Amino acid sequence: MAHQLDRLGVDVIEAGFPISSEGDFAAVQAIAAVIRRPIITGLARACAQDIERAWQALGGAARPRIHVFLATSDIHLKYKLRISRQRCVEQARDAVRLAKSLCDDVEFSPEDATRTDPAFLCEVVQAVVDAGATTINIPDTVGYTMPQEFADLITTIRRQVHGIENVTISVHCHNDLGLAVANTLAALAAGARQVECTINGIGERAGNASLEEIVMAMHVRADRYRYDTGIHTEQLYPTSCLLTEVTGVPVQPNKAVIGRNAFAHEAGIHQDGMLKNPLTYEIMTPKSVGVPDSTLVLGKHSGRHALAIRCEQLGYAFERRELDEIYRRFVVLADQIKHVEDHHLLELIRKARLAIRRPPAHADIPPIALAAAAGNQRTGWEPAPKQFPSVHPVEFSARPIARNAMAEHHCEQDDYLWGV
Repeated sequence: MAHQLDRLGVDVIEAGFPISSEGDFAAVQAIAAVIRRPIITGLARACAQDIERAWQALGGAARPRIHVFLATSDIHLKYKLRISRQRCVEQARDAVRLAKSLCDDVEFSPEDATRTDPAFLCEVVQAVVDAGATTINIPDTVGYTMPQEFADLITTIRRQVHGIENVTISVHCHNDLGLAVANTLAALAAGARQVECTINGIGERAGNASLEEIVMAMHVRADRYRYDTGIHTEQLYPTSCLLTEVTGVPVQPNKAVIGRNAFAHEAGIHQDGMLKNPLTYEIMTPKSVGVPDSTLVLGKHSGRHALAIRCEQLGYAFERRELDEIYRRFVVLADQIKHVEDHHLLELIRKARLAIRRPPAHADIPPIALAAAAGNQRTGWEPAPKQFPSVHPVEFSARPIARNAMAEHHCEQDDYLWGV
């Protein structure tokens, strides 16, 4: 996973918490030994044994960093740490000094910063900046803050802490209220220049800010977020897949950017637009994040346009009346099974052909019409003269359709309504 994060282009890999277990120590040590480009970070509480253990694990790193954290909110000071504000300031300062004596690159996090009194938060940050911290990370540890509120906090720190201009401001947002990415972007706009995030948004409780969402938000909306990252966006999807394989934790289908449905279209209006120009319903290309292609899913919300295209790909071309019969049967089936696969569609075509050829018993059809039907050995229900695909995928790739593909459409508005 560390090798894949390196390929992805991340700047810092927080490899583990060395004091927590022998496994974490070994993991940090192994990553530090082989991953040379990114900074490799070991996490430590604000105490000597944690800091020294982290440094031991990082000994082989080309670019080591010790990340020290200490809670600063009153609720944590009173109930968890049971120390005073003054003791908190002293402990944070002493811990950073010790880490700095071992490693040039030291990051400090005031845990639960967004529930800390802003004036006291600035006091703690000032103490660790004076002690030599090179990165100040502001965590929204419990996912409590709102975007504008978080932006204001970053602005306050930048205004009130002396020397902060020489330090990188980082943010670490949790997703308890579903605002981790929004808060991160708000902090970037306010002056933060490092983002702590995770692939697939994994993390404690509701998870952390999702790397792929932050990166693509800045990529798609470069007009609002004029920042460069070293991320190779085409590696986002492969990285997501690898993490899923390693952890066994699946990604929700509708997850932004890398979910199974992120580039899948079922609604008829959407499919009609996609078939004409993918830009109508996609703000980024699948390939830009490493997804092979968009897919059109045949379901109960699909329209005739997408159904007709899939029939053509299977080797059948139908007139409007004939397609209507298939579509009526298709909707009934899709209501029952959700997604209609190719073998379902082929069976629908077979049954519809039989139904359209069998005249109703009560029908009063002129003899000339009967003669014409009897003499017509090739109807619109016959396969078009081309081979079936050797493999019938469940989903099919969206692609632009030539203007003459729907020759029976008489105007743009008719074409649009017909596709719904």
